[in-house]
Amino acid sequence: MKLISFAVPCYNSQDYMRKCIDSLLTGGDDVEIIIVNDGSRDKTLDIAREYEREYPGTVKVIDKQNGGHGSGVNAGLQAATGLYYKVVDSDDWLDENALAELIAVIKEHSAKGKLPDLYITNFVYEHTIDNTRYVSSYEKKFPVRVFADWKRVKRFRLSHMLLMHALTYKREKLLESDTWLPEHTFYVDNLFAYKPLPYMKSIYYLDVDLYRYFIGRADQSINRDNFVKRYDQQIRVMRRMIDAYSWDELKKLPKGLKRYMWHSLVVIMMNTIFFTCAADAPERRDALRELWLHIKRRDIKLYRKLRRRSYTTAVNYMPWKMRAWVMGVGYDILCKKIKLG
Repeated sequence: MKLISFAVPCYNSQDYMRKCIDSLLTGGDDVEIIIVNDGSRDKTLDIAREYEREYPGTVKVIDKQNGGHGSGVNAGLQAATGLYYKVVDSDDWLDENALAELIAVIKEHSAKGKLPDLYITNFVYEHTIDNTRYVSSYEKKFPVRVFADWKRVKRFRLSHMLLMHALTYKREKLLESDTWLPEHTFYVDNLFAYKPLPYMKSIYYLDVDLYRYFIGRADQSINRDNFVKRYDQQIRVMRRMIDAYSWDELKKLPKGLKRYMWHSLVVIMMNTIFFTCAADAPERRDALRELWLHIKRRDIKLYRKLRRRSYTTAVNYMPWKMRAWVMGVGYDILCKKIKLG
């Protein structure tokens, strides 16, 4: 069995996908690389087939109609056979030495008959415009290089999250969580880094800078203009997160996990409010109102908790334009800190 199945969702990725795939190939026979061509109109499929022919035991290609990033993640998971599953976007890449270390650790744990449900590693924002970087690490949140459970996880600050880039899930546990991402929707990584967590009972944090996240393309989903424009898709993801677990279910989780899941909901809700309020239009006001109504109908306890949370409460009582300004300032500070823009 392959140790890690890497899914690489691709859409018109001809200009940068080779760097991504080449970085994964350094894993040798221990990895499986699933290139998902999501209805590309350039030479993405040709390049993918080229790798499949050259590395028949390692690379497989899925050619499908366009369904968006989440659709590619779903398709990769359905085809995966590896012990673990990780998503690597086609414009990103993995550090060769860090990947070798992760594979060595998995082999060591496998030989001892003790494997975690989730490996957590660092990721790096690679800001190509000025050749700077920001490392997102978790050494202050998780014990380093030891098996741990959620009871040992410390509190996260508002600007810090477990993103998809940091997570390598045990495939069988991910399937057990029944995490399937909506199609034609950006920001599904928020759901992917939320819904499976209660199924991951054991955690192992490896303090290596594995994932390299490219920043610099104008069409990236994290671009502020795109965030504002795609507010409806952020709302769609937020609804899925709300529907995943009730407040009563969250309360039953181990303390550290409950605290983190609540933290994740609050942060994504704040993002949703900001990107909806960042421009003013009747449909935006209606969409945010309908989101709150959905939460209220779905789970009145969770609704009251979210409405009373200090951050969201302060924003909710502000005039619409003031919300946009206040949260915009916060977003700009975060971008400056991690060199996101």
